Amino acid sequence: MKITLPMSSGGNYLVNPSKIVALGLNYLEHIKESQSVDKSNLAGEIPTEPVLFPKTPNVLIGPGEAIILPAFLTEYGFADCRTDHEAELAIIIKDRVKNLSPESAMEHILGFTCFNDISQRNLQKGDKSGWYRGKSLDTFGPIGPRIVTPEDIGDPQNLDIVCRLNGRVVQHSNTRQMIFKIPEIIAFISKNFTLEAGDIIITGTPNGVSPLHDGDSVEVEIEKIGTLSNPVKAEPAG
Repeated sequence: MKITLPMSSGGNYLVNPSKIVALGLNYLEHIKESQSVDKSNLAGEIPTEPVLFPKTPNVLIGPGEAIILPAFLTEYGFADCRTDHEAELAIIIKDRVKNLSPESAMEHILGFTCFNDISQRNLQKGDKSGWYRGKSLDTFGPIGPRIVTPEDIGDPQNLDIVCRLNGRVVQHSNTRQMIFKIPEIIAFISKNFTLEAGDIIITGTPNGVSPLHDGDSVEVEIEKIGTLSNPVKAEPAG
C-alpha cells in the first residue's frame, strides 16, 4: 500500500518501497524478554551479526489507519492468540546502493520516521519457514507521521523512543541502546541485498512489547519525529 507522508524539509513523499528489511533482536533487553525466538538457538546471547527478516509492502498503513487483527486466526484455536506492538525507528533509503561501507552509509539516507512492527507471535513461533508470515499480514506496518531528513534529525543514534498502549507507556528506550548501530546496519544489509530508492529498514524494538486487542489505541513516539497513532480492530468473522 502506498502512503504519503510530509517531509521535514517541505513537501510530501510517497512511501512505496520495493522491500522492507527488518532487524530482529537489536536491543539487549528485548532479547531477554522475547517470546518470538527459540532460546535453544540464541540462548539469550547478543547476535554476532544483524538478524534480518522481511516485511512485505502490503503491511503499510498510515497514521490513524486501523491495525486489523485477522479473523482467520481464530480458526487455529490458539490458547493464547497474541499479536504484539513493536516501536521502531525506520530508515528510508535515498538511492540505489550496494556494498556500502559503514563510513559512507549515512550519505544514502533520505530520512527517518516511526514504525510499528506488528507481530503475530503464534505464527512467528510456529511456522516452520520462520518469521515471514507472522510479520507480513495486512496492516502490520504502521508508518509515520512524517519523514525527518538527516539534516533535521541531529544524532539519530540518540533519540528517545516510546510506545503507549491506551495512553500507558509500555516501551521506553533510546536508540543509543541498539546493539548494531545505524551505519553498521545499512552497510551489512547492502552487502546482502541491493537497496533501492525508497526501501525501508526498521532497526529493532526495545523491551516492553505487549499484546494488542480489539479497541486498543497504540502510539509510537520518537524524539524529533513525532507520534504515530493507530487504532486496533478485530476483523469480523465470516
